[in-house]
Order: sequence, then C-alpha cells, then structure tokens
Amino acid sequence: MFEKLNRTKVFRDPLYGYITVDYKIISDLIDSKEVQRLRRIRQLSGVSMVFQTAEHSRFTHSLGAYQMANLSIENIEGMKELDEYRKVLFLCSALLHDIGHGPYSHAFEHILDLSHEEWSTKIILCKDTEVHKILGDDLAMDVASVIDHNGKYPLIESLVSSQLDVDRMDYLSRDAYFTGANYGKIDYHRILRSMKVIDNKIVVRSSGVLSIESYLMSRYHMYFQVYYHPIAKAYELILEGIYERIKDLVNKGIYVDASIESFLNVLKNSNDVESYINLDDAYVNGFIKQLAYSSDDYVLKKLALAFQNRHLFSVVELANEPKEEFLKELKEKYNNEYGKYFYKDIVVSNVAYLHTKKDDVNNIKVLLPNGDIKSLDQYSLIVKGLTQSSNKVVERIYYFED
Repeated sequence: MFEKLNRTKVFRDPLYGYITVDYKIISDLIDSKEVQRLRRIRQLSGVSMVFQTAEHSRFTHSLGAYQMANLSIENIEGMKELDEYRKVLFLCSALLHDIGHGPYSHAFEHILDLSHEEWSTKIILCKDTEVHKILGDDLAMDVASVIDHNGKYPLIESLVSSQLDVDRMDYLSRDAYFTGANYGKIDYHRILRSMKVIDNKIVVRSSGVLSIESYLMSRYHMYFQVYYHPIAKAYELILEGIYERIKDLVNKGIYVDASIESFLNVLKNSNDVESYINLDDAYVNGFIKQLAYSSDDYVLKKLALAFQNRHLFSVVELANEPKEEFLKELKEKYNNEYGKYFYKDIVVSNVAYLHTKKDDVNNIKVLLPNGDIKSLDQYSLIVKGLTQSSNKVVERIYYFED
C-alpha cells in the first residue's frame, strides 16, 4: 500500500547509531518545509544558558521519536501484527508530533494561548502545507486525530503521547545526552521489550517494572534539575516579556517594527498557518537584535538588550525563606506600569507519576505472570509512594535588576 525506498535511508544519531527510513512517505515528510523548519528551533530553549551543549533541535528529537516508534514496532510484543496502514500512521504521528512548536518552544505558547499540539494539527490539516500534500487528506486526518487524542486509534495515541510514550523516551535520553545529566538516562531497550499489546492496549510485564520505576524517577529529576532550572526559566521569562510587550503595544495600536510582520500576523489571526511556519529561533533572534538597537520603547529595548547579552532575571526561592521585608520592598519597587515585565511570581510543579483513572491513557498497566492486570501504582510500592509524595511545587520570584 505504501511505496518503499529502493535503499534504506539512514541518519547518524548519537543515541541509536542509525535512524532508518524505509518508506518513501517518511522520507518525503522529513524533507518537507514544515519538518525542516524544526532544525531551526531548539529543543530546550533557555536550558542552553545553563547547559552549554544543549544545542540540539526539535528536528533531531522528532527523528528520534520516529526511530523510537520503529523500535516499538520491532520490540513490543503484538506490534508486528498491526496492518501496514496503522504502522505507517504510527511512524508519521511520531515524526510529526512536535511540528507545531513555535520558536524557543514552550515560551511561545504562553503568549498565543494555543498549545503546540493545536498548532501541529493546524499545520497537518492545512491543505496548503507540504506535509498535508504528502500525507493526503485521509492520512492527514488520522495523524491529526492521533495527536489530538480523539480515540480513533487508542493504541497508537498512547504510544505517541502518554506517561510512557516514544516522545518521552526519546527526549529524556536525548536531553540527558546533550546536557550531560546522567540522571536522565533510561533503559529504553528493556522498557520496550517488557511491553505487550493486549486488547489494543499497552501493558508492561511485571519483570519490567524496575525499568519503569527508574524511567519515572529519571523524568522527575530531569524536570527539576534541567527543564525547570531557575536560570533556564529566567532566560525564557525575558523572551516571554518581549512577546508580551509587543502584544500590549499592538493592542494599543502602537507601531513596533516591520521586521516582525509574521509574528504580528499570528498574534492577530491564530489560523494564519503560513505566517506561523515562518517563525523559528533565527526569526526571533533577528527581530530581537533589531529591537535592541532601534526600538524607541523603553521596555522592549531593555528586554531585547538583556536577551542579547544574557542579562538575566535574578531569582529568589521562597523555600529558602527570604526576609519578608525584602520581599515587600521588592514588590513595591515593581508596582508601576512596567512592573509586570520585570517582576514575575512563578510556580512550577511536577509529579513523578500522575495518578489517573482506571482506563485513562496515562494509567500504566502491569501484566502479572498469572495473567492478571494491575495498575502500576497498585503493583509497585515505589510508584504508590510517588503518587502520594512526589508532587513537588516550587515557587520563585524573578526580578530584573538594572
């Protein structure tokens, strides 16, 4: 049904050795304008301000998630029995799951009030995109339904996005590699080989639970040691402040700069896919550099120069019990018309294992030797404890010092 390449195409990769492509449709998708755009978007946004080698892109992660889907088909018991259409649907969905990420990844979502998953489906369903033309109407609809979790292909949906999916298994391994954070390494080979398809759902053999426990703890540690690192967040807050100031000025009818036309188009129209695809890290870097030296607006100029020169927000961890007098003075100092751009009260939180309803896609199921199936938090005392004790919340105050 799907044309195969005359010769397997390979991509060198530090995690997998080779990433292999056999289907022409996958090769064409990789070469499409929208997927190639992901080369120009960093995977970890501001994290590279702390871990200087974290320069990898959304493109490398997307290829990695695709390869993890390949490995899933080969190693998860029952996956080889899927028909070719479902296999290709799985591979395409894994490859395209992040196609909607904006410049500097999650920092962009906050200003648009649209998730990258929503933008992914917009791009895939837009008939003018190269990705849509390659997929065709029917396959594009099914890929979008997988990303949207519409319930049409529950097995594939759970493997693309859940508490145990190809996305997380790749980004944890990849981000650990490029940041040098050893606690992010996971045994994905063991995890995949312990998984099995029963009644169109994924279960994990009890013999593989130790590797799942390690995976959950690795993800938990990566969030607080890497993804939520205070300096990384400080860098992203400057970027969010620039976006926010531009949005506020535009809403007041104030001219900003001609170099940000595509950005303004997306602010005004959340269905402008063409303008959205023009946005990447290089585009944002370019207009921030322009604003740093040409903007007449006090806030934009100050934040743009800070972004250029890594002049970051200072951070106060409330868990360290700073003096109340200091916090009061700080809040009063930024109680003015510009304060919201230079003073932020931020809460970050994460839990090692999200306790879910019995039939929820995030509920990891364990297959016992006698054939019984239990929820992971019922079988594993460690995971049961994590559901009760790992809900960590961190509150920080960020403020900009002259």
